[in-house]
Amino acid sequence: MSKSVARLKSMKKVADKIDHSSKLRTNIPAGMAAAGPPLGPMLGQRNINIAAFCKDFNERTANIKPGIPLPTRVKVNSDRSYQLVIHQPPASYFLMQAAGVNRGSMYPVKEICGKITLKHLYEIAKIKSQDPTLEWKSLQEICNMLLATARTCGIQVVRQLDAKEYGEFLEERKNIVEEQKKMLQERREAKMLRTA
Repeated sequence: MSKSVARLKSMKKVADKIDHSSKLRTNIPAGMAAAGPPLGPMLGQRNINIAAFCKDFNERTANIKPGIPLPTRVKVNSDRSYQLVIHQPPASYFLMQAAGVNRGSMYPVKEICGKITLKHLYEIAKIKSQDPTLEWKSLQEICNMLLATARTCGIQVVRQLDAKEYGEFLEERKNIVEEQKKMLQERREAKMLRTA
C-alpha cells in the first residue's frame, strides 16, 4: 500500500509541473491595445491584468505607426505574469503596402491586384528575417515564402516596374474594386432578404 501511495504522490508532483496554459496568438494594432473586445475577453480568460497588458503593449509599440497589425504571442505564467513577444507585421501587410493596394485580390489566381519588384521582395524578406519564428531560415527560404504569400494575395512579382504604367494599372484597378464591392453588397442584401 505505501509503495502505491508514494508512487501516486510522485506522479502528482510531476503532474503539477506540467504547463497547461496555451499561448495567446493574435494580431493587435500597434499602439491601440484596448480593454474592449476582442482583446479584453481573450486576456480575461487567461487571468491577465488587462489594463497593465494594454499599457505595456502600447508603450512597447509607441515607436511604430499606430494601427499597423502586429502578430503578438503571449505566454501566461502560473503567477499571472506573462511573457510578451511582438513580431514584425504580417508578410501580406508589407506586400500590399509595397504594391500600393489596400486589399488583396478576390480571385488571386485569375486576377492581379498589384505588382512589386524583386527588390521589394528582398527588402521585405530582410525585415521578416528578424521574426523569432524565421530567424533560422535563410533569406532565400523567406523570399520563397513571400512569393507564395504574394501569389495568394494576387500580387505579381516582376523584375522591373515602370511608375507611369503602374499608376495607370492602379487607376484601372480602383474601378474593378468598386465593381466588386457593389457585387458583394448586392449578394449580402440578397442573402438578408432570403433569411428574413
